[in-house]
Amino acid sequence: MGAAHCFGMCGGLVGAFSSQLPNPKQGNHLAHQLTYLFSYNLGRILSYTLAGALVGGSSAMLGHLFELDSYLLVLRIFAGIMMIATGLYIAKIWVGIVQIERLGQVLWRYLKPIAQRLVPITTPMQAITAGLIWGWLPCGLVYSTLTWSVAAGSASQGALIMLAFGLGTLPALLSAGVAAKRLANWVQQKTVRLLSGLLLIVFGGQTLYIALSQLN
Repeated sequence: MGAAHCFGMCGGLVGAFSSQLPNPKQGNHLAHQLTYLFSYNLGRILSYTLAGALVGGSSAMLGHLFELDSYLLVLRIFAGIMMIATGLYIAKIWVGIVQIERLGQVLWRYLKPIAQRLVPITTPMQAITAGLIWGWLPCGLVYSTLTWSVAAGSASQGALIMLAFGLGTLPALLSAGVAAKRLANWVQQKTVRLLSGLLLIVFGGQTLYIALSQLN
């Protein structure tokens, strides 16, 4: 559902990365390109999974330490609100969630020089390392999904949420890497974005309803 955002924010980055890949000495050029793109995205998804485990585990630990019965329910309410905000953003109704990206600028300031030293990418292992760093690029969509990991109640569930999110973004970013313009144009159509956003808003509303019911 966030594919249009992925094309807009990371499509250029992936395209630039893809254009700088070393040419294969022999064999299929597309297979060679996909090897590097899968390696790059593997690193990115691993960083998402790690972040999900960290915030999910930290949240659960705080809940146990302070024995707050309603702690996770409050977090689920927050996650529901963020899900609705994400839906509004994808549907281009309200884009305030982009402001969250400013929170990650401090961390990215230290990681960016490391990422620049890895260019040009000459091996799949370098691509995985670059992907691990790329995963911490400030992104409102990633941060909003992390709030669902915060409310998950455990490190394993938080990691699984971010793993699923990363896998969900994989088709869009692989397509961006091999210049699938037709798919990029389709996901950015107003109707597709609106339907995707509204579906997320419905999921967010359901999350809020369940959490508020449990508070009573």
